[in-house]
Amino acid sequence: MRLTKLEHAALSIEKSGSRLFIDPGKFTTPITEAAGTVAIVITHEHDDHWTPEQLTRILARNPKTPIFTTPSAAEKILAADLPDIGEVIDVSAGESVLVGGFDLAFFGGEHAIIHSSIPRIENVGVLVEHGALYYGGDAYSAPEGIDIDVLAVCANAPWMRIAESMDYIERVRPKRVLPVHEMLLAKVGKSLATTRLRESAERAGALLVDLQPFETLELD
Repeated sequence: MRLTKLEHAALSIEKSGSRLFIDPGKFTTPITEAAGTVAIVITHEHDDHWTPEQLTRILARNPKTPIFTTPSAAEKILAADLPDIGEVIDVSAGESVLVGGFDLAFFGGEHAIIHSSIPRIENVGVLVEHGALYYGGDAYSAPEGIDIDVLAVCANAPWMRIAESMDYIERVRPKRVLPVHEMLLAKVGKSLATTRLRESAERAGALLVDLQPFETLELD
Protein backbone atom coordinates (compact mmCIF):
# COMPACT_ATOMS: atom_id res chain seq x y z
CA MET A 1 0.00 0.00 0.00
CA ARG A 2 1.44 3.34 -1.04
CA LEU A 3 0.75 6.83 0.27
CA THR A 4 1.40 9.90 -1.87
CA LYS A 5 1.56 13.26 -0.14
CA LEU A 6 -0.05 16.04 -2.13
CA GLU A 7 0.07 19.69 -1.09
CA HIS A 8 -1.38 20.81 2.22
CA ALA A 9 -4.07 18.46 3.58
CA ALA A 10 -4.43 16.12 0.61
CA LEU A 11 -3.28 12.50 0.58
CA SER A 12 -3.67 9.68 -1.91
CA ILE A 13 -3.45 6.02 -0.88
CA GLU A 14 -3.14 3.23 -3.45
CA LYS A 15 -3.77 -0.44 -2.78
CA SER A 16 -4.00 -3.24 -5.37
CA GLY A 17 -4.95 -0.82 -8.14
CA SER A 18 -7.53 1.06 -6.07
CA ARG A 19 -7.11 4.61 -4.85
CA LEU A 20 -8.42 6.58 -1.86
CA PHE A 21 -8.24 10.37 -1.69
CA ILE A 22 -8.35 12.33 1.56
CA ASP A 23 -9.03 16.08 1.69
CA PRO A 24 -8.36 17.38 -1.85
CA GLY A 25 -8.63 21.11 -1.22
CA LYS A 26 -7.81 24.51 -2.68
CA PHE A 27 -4.11 24.56 -1.77
CA THR A 28 -3.55 21.30 -3.65
CA THR A 29 -2.45 21.22 -7.29
CA PRO A 30 -5.42 20.31 -9.53
CA ILE A 31 -5.74 16.54 -9.33
CA THR A 32 -5.48 14.83 -12.70
CA GLU A 33 -4.04 11.42 -11.71
CA ALA A 34 -7.16 9.81 -10.28
CA ALA A 35 -7.65 6.50 -12.09
CA GLY A 36 -9.04 3.73 -9.90
CA THR A 37 -10.46 5.99 -7.22
CA VAL A 38 -12.92 4.00 -5.08
CA ALA A 39 -13.57 6.47 -2.25
CA ILE A 40 -13.01 10.05 -1.13
CA VAL A 41 -12.83 11.10 2.53
CA ILE A 42 -13.35 14.73 3.49
CA THR A 43 -12.68 15.43 7.15
CA HIS A 44 -14.68 18.68 7.28
CA GLU A 45 -16.22 21.46 5.25
CA HIS A 46 -13.38 24.01 4.98
CA ASP A 47 -12.21 24.64 1.45
CA ASP A 48 -8.57 23.86 2.12
CA HIS A 49 -9.86 20.28 2.54
CA TRP A 50 -12.22 20.09 -0.44
CA THR A 51 -13.42 22.15 -3.37
CA PRO A 52 -16.07 21.49 -6.01
CA GLU A 53 -13.36 21.77 -8.66
CA GLN A 54 -11.18 19.06 -7.12
CA LEU A 55 -14.13 16.71 -6.67
CA THR A 56 -15.28 17.35 -10.24
CA ARG A 57 -11.86 16.34 -11.58
CA ILE A 58 -11.79 13.12 -9.59
CA LEU A 59 -15.41 12.22 -10.35
CA ALA A 60 -14.96 12.87 -14.09
CA ARG A 61 -12.53 9.95 -14.14
CA ASN A 62 -14.44 7.90 -11.57
CA PRO A 63 -18.18 8.67 -11.77
CA LYS A 64 -20.33 7.97 -8.71
CA THR A 65 -17.35 7.45 -6.38
CA PRO A 66 -18.70 7.52 -2.81
CA ILE A 67 -17.70 10.44 -0.63
CA PHE A 68 -17.50 10.02 3.13
CA THR A 69 -17.71 13.18 5.21
CA THR A 70 -19.47 15.03 8.01
CA PRO A 71 -23.18 15.91 7.72
CA SER A 72 -22.44 19.63 7.35
CA ALA A 73 -19.85 19.06 4.63
CA ALA A 74 -22.21 16.64 2.88
CA GLU A 75 -24.84 19.38 2.65
CA LYS A 76 -22.35 21.72 0.97
CA ILE A 77 -21.16 19.05 -1.46
CA LEU A 78 -24.69 18.14 -2.49
CA ALA A 79 -25.59 21.82 -2.85
CA ALA A 80 -22.73 22.20 -5.36
CA ASP A 81 -24.69 19.91 -7.73
CA LEU A 82 -21.56 18.33 -9.17
CA PRO A 83 -21.64 16.27 -12.36
CA ASP A 84 -21.03 12.53 -11.86
CA ILE A 85 -21.83 12.80 -8.14
CA GLY A 86 -22.73 9.57 -6.42
CA GLU A 87 -23.46 8.84 -2.78
CA VAL A 88 -22.34 11.43 -0.25
CA ILE A 89 -22.35 9.50 3.00
CA ASP A 90 -22.51 11.07 6.46
CA VAL A 91 -20.03 9.57 8.90
CA SER A 92 -19.29 10.27 12.53
CA ALA A 93 -17.03 9.02 15.30
CA GLY A 94 -17.40 5.32 16.02
CA GLU A 95 -18.45 4.32 12.50
CA SER A 96 -16.48 2.15 10.10
CA VAL A 97 -16.85 1.10 6.47
CA LEU A 98 -15.22 -1.24 3.99
CA VAL A 99 -15.14 0.36 0.56
CA GLY A 100 -13.21 -0.71 -2.52
CA GLY A 101 -10.88 -2.83 -0.42
CA PHE A 102 -10.11 -0.05 2.06
CA ASP A 103 -11.09 -0.46 5.70
CA LEU A 104 -11.93 2.98 7.12
CA ALA A 105 -12.84 3.92 10.70
CA PHE A 106 -13.82 7.38 11.88
CA PHE A 107 -13.00 9.26 15.08
CA GLY A 108 -13.28 12.69 16.63
CA GLY A 109 -16.32 14.90 16.15
CA GLU A 110 -15.39 18.58 16.30
CA HIS A 111 -12.93 20.90 14.59
CA ALA A 112 -10.33 22.43 16.90
CA ILE A 113 -11.20 25.87 18.28
CA ILE A 114 -10.06 28.72 16.00
CA HIS A 115 -11.45 31.58 18.10
CA SER A 116 -14.34 32.08 20.52
CA SER A 117 -16.10 34.23 17.89
CA ILE A 118 -16.05 31.44 15.29
CA PRO A 119 -18.56 28.59 15.71
CA ARG A 120 -17.01 25.13 15.84
CA ILE A 121 -17.90 22.75 13.03
CA GLU A 122 -17.95 18.99 12.61
CA ASN A 123 -14.70 17.17 11.86
CA VAL A 124 -13.86 13.48 11.58
CA GLY A 125 -10.51 11.78 11.71
CA VAL A 126 -9.96 8.70 9.56
CA LEU A 127 -8.08 5.50 10.36
CA VAL A 128 -7.04 3.59 7.23
CA GLU A 129 -6.47 -0.16 7.24
CA HIS A 130 -6.57 -0.73 11.01
CA GLY A 131 -3.73 1.71 11.72
CA ALA A 132 -1.61 1.93 8.56
CA LEU A 133 -2.50 5.65 8.55
CA TYR A 134 -4.37 7.97 10.85
CA TYR A 135 -5.27 11.53 9.89
CA GLY A 136 -7.31 13.59 12.34
CA GLY A 137 -8.23 16.43 9.99
CA ASP A 138 -8.29 19.76 11.84
CA ALA A 139 -8.29 18.28 15.33
CA TYR A 140 -6.13 16.23 17.66
CA SER A 141 -8.44 13.27 18.09
CA ALA A 142 -6.92 9.80 17.84
CA PRO A 143 -8.00 6.21 18.37
CA GLU A 144 -6.97 4.63 21.64
CA GLY A 145 -5.45 1.18 21.96
CA ILE A 146 -4.48 0.97 18.29
CA ASP A 147 -0.92 0.92 17.00
CA ILE A 148 -0.49 3.62 14.36
CA ASP A 149 2.09 3.20 11.61
CA VAL A 150 1.88 6.70 10.07
CA LEU A 151 0.33 9.64 11.93
CA ALA A 152 -0.36 12.68 9.73
CA VAL A 153 0.22 15.76 11.88
CA CYS A 154 -0.62 19.39 11.13
CA ALA A 155 2.47 21.57 10.82
CA ASN A 156 0.62 24.89 10.71
CA ALA A 157 -2.93 26.24 10.93
CA PRO A 158 -4.85 29.23 12.35
CA TRP A 159 -6.27 26.91 15.03
CA MET A 160 -3.07 25.40 16.43
CA ARG A 161 0.20 25.99 18.25
CA ILE A 162 3.20 23.84 17.37
CA ALA A 163 3.27 22.68 21.00
CA GLU A 164 -0.11 21.01 20.49
CA SER A 165 1.13 19.01 17.51
CA MET A 166 4.22 18.06 19.47
CA ASP A 167 2.13 16.85 22.41
CA TYR A 168 -0.12 14.96 20.00
CA ILE A 169 2.81 12.99 18.60
CA GLU A 170 4.05 12.11 22.07
CA ARG A 171 0.57 11.05 23.16
CA VAL A 172 -0.20 8.84 20.15
CA ARG A 173 3.34 7.44 19.79
CA PRO A 174 3.12 6.24 16.17
CA LYS A 175 5.90 4.46 14.31
CA ARG A 176 6.20 7.32 11.80
CA VAL A 177 5.13 10.97 11.68
CA LEU A 178 4.10 12.73 8.47
CA PRO A 179 3.83 16.55 8.62
CA VAL A 180 0.90 17.91 6.60
CA HIS A 181 -1.21 21.09 6.40
CA GLU A 182 1.88 23.17 5.65
CA MET A 183 1.01 25.41 2.69
CA LEU A 184 0.60 28.61 4.72
CA LEU A 185 4.24 28.38 5.80
CA ALA A 186 7.19 30.02 4.09
CA LYS A 187 10.31 27.89 3.65
CA VAL A 188 11.93 29.06 6.90
CA GLY A 189 8.73 28.50 8.89
CA LYS A 190 8.25 25.03 7.47
CA SER A 191 11.82 24.11 8.39
CA LEU A 192 11.28 25.30 11.96
CA ALA A 193 7.96 23.45 12.32
CA THR A 194 9.50 20.25 10.92
CA THR A 195 12.41 20.51 13.36
CA ARG A 196 10.07 20.80 16.33
CA LEU A 197 7.90 17.90 15.15
CA ARG A 198 11.02 15.79 14.61
CA GLU A 199 12.11 16.44 18.19
CA SER A 200 8.79 15.14 19.49
CA ALA A 201 8.87 12.18 17.12
CA GLU A 202 12.27 11.19 18.46
CA ARG A 203 11.07 11.45 22.05
CA ALA A 204 8.13 9.21 21.12
CA GLY A 205 10.42 6.66 19.46
CA ALA A 206 9.05 7.54 16.01
CA LEU A 207 10.63 8.45 12.69
CA LEU A 208 9.62 11.75 11.10
CA VAL A 209 9.12 11.38 7.34
CA ASP A 210 9.36 14.80 5.68
CA LEU A 211 7.68 14.07 2.35
CA GLN A 212 7.53 16.78 -0.26
CA PRO A 213 4.47 17.04 -2.53
CA PHE A 214 4.13 14.00 -4.82
CA GLU A 215 6.67 11.95 -2.87
CA THR A 216 5.53 8.52 -1.73
CA LEU A 217 5.75 6.27 1.30
CA GLU A 218 5.06 2.56 1.63
CA LEU A 219 2.60 1.79 4.42
CA ASP A 220 2.75 -1.28 6.66
